[in-house]
Amino acid sequence: MPFTINTPALLFPAITLLMLAYTNRFLGLATLIRNLHTRYKQVPEERSVIFEQIKNLKRRLVLIKQMQASGIFSFFLCVLCMLFVYFGYEVSGFVTFGLSLLFLLISLGLSLDEIYISTRALEIELKDMEQ
Repeated sequence: MPFTINTPALLFPAITLLMLAYTNRFLGLATLIRNLHTRYKQVPEERSVIFEQIKNLKRRLVLIKQMQASGIFSFFLCVLCMLFVYFGYEVSGFVTFGLSLLFLLISLGLSLDEIYISTRALEIELKDMEQ
């Protein structure tokens, strides 16, 4: 299969949709943090549950930042790859495309970890309701 400028262009829609999903996860997390902050101020009895949530939220914030950074770097490398191919540096373009795929894979792995942590946060809420 020939490596043309169209090959890395195939990643553009996937990466942009992924970044949109990551942004939505971040906005949801920001809303959750604001709601927890309000609950923390208004209902002192719930602070032990809120402290457990805070650990998860801090880790999730770090993961979302890393997910977004990896996705952006993947997108950057994809554009750089297209420039290499456009200027006739096919080997550099091929290597850069491979790196772009690697960072996209890292971003997806981080996303999976963040989903695991978010389900753990929901389990904490459910445990609190069972008591």
